[in-house]
Amino acid sequence: MFFRFFIWILFLIGGGISGVYLDNIWFINYWNNLFFHLISLIIGVFFLFLVLRISKNTGRFLAKNGREGILPRMQTNVLVQSGIYAQMRHPMHLGLMLFPLAIAFLLGSLSFILIIAPIEIIFILIMIYLIEEPEAIRKFGDNYKDYKKITPAFCLTTNCLKNLIQKPISYKEYP
Repeated sequence: MFFRFFIWILFLIGGGISGVYLDNIWFINYWNNLFFHLISLIIGVFFLFLVLRISKNTGRFLAKNGREGILPRMQTNVLVQSGIYAQMRHPMHLGLMLFPLAIAFLLGSLSFILIIAPIEIIFILIMIYLIEEPEAIRKFGDNYKDYKKITPAFCLTTNCLKNLIQKPISYKEYP
């Protein structure tokens, strides 16, 4: 858990610092452009909203349906295959992959937007397939292997995305 948190901090802070540094070399005209920064800020706020909404929806759904008994926070012991998890295996990760883009747009860093955030997203995908998937197989065994056969890792159809970001009818149904 600490390793993953450290990686996120490294992504966001390192990406921001690297992006600003590269912008001052490669994109100095955009770095000083107020109109670009206003548009970038609006897009960044939108992406940040998506990250927060997706994390909230999937986290609460997972907390309600992925736990039996008393477990440490953010731990699950039940394989969730309903709700948005019936449409994709990693909906929360899909939301978190937007986080570097949100920060990049909020900073207004063209280097972060075009170069660093896409590299970070690819790294996140690699971590999902090399760390998260094997952990899930160890934890849930054949049930996860069967789930993996019928459910894609990510679903980008309009219906899936709508289900991912829509506000649940009532948050009271979640713990």
